[in-house]
Amino acid sequence: PRRKELLELTGIPFKIVPSHALEPQPDESETPEEYALSMARIKAVEVAGRCPDAVVLGADSVVAVDMDILGKPVDEADAVRMLGMLSGRTHRVVTGVCIVMPGREDRMFFVSTDVTMTEISPEAARAYVATGEPMDKAGAYAVQGRAACFVTRINGSYTNVVGLPLAEVVAALKAL
Repeated sequence: PRRKELLELTGIPFKIVPSHALEPQPDESETPEEYALSMARIKAVEVAGRCPDAVVLGADSVVAVDMDILGKPVDEADAVRMLGMLSGRTHRVVTGVCIVMPGREDRMFFVSTDVTMTEISPEAARAYVATGEPMDKAGAYAVQGRAACFVTRINGSYTNVVGLPLAEVVAALKAL
């Protein structure tokens, strides 16, 4: 839903085609950047196989604390755990992007944004998790939602933290 909202801002007509690709867990040797790119490519290639005449944009975002990759929480306890890891420190949001275009080589890139959070008390984390908002978000938070009160600084692309580095995606599409 967040990527859809962001893409609508561009005025570029598009259609949402969810990927049916399996999403493997990151390999211990993979960096957050490598994993995000791999997932974006897996998704884009799967959709391109079903829509061979389309320009396909695939994206995947991960939250990285040092080299630990935080995906979507599996349950509320996992969401509280993730928020505890992010509390009072800076982490990276990495979005891998893959554009598959008929007759062209795939275009792949990633964007990384540093996000600093205030100290999040266990009570505040549990209250936020109880809203349900973090349950389908990488890193268990939505910067554009209730978690905005936890974020003290963003260094880089805000739209990347929301889910899609919009300026970079538009530039890549123009270049193609």
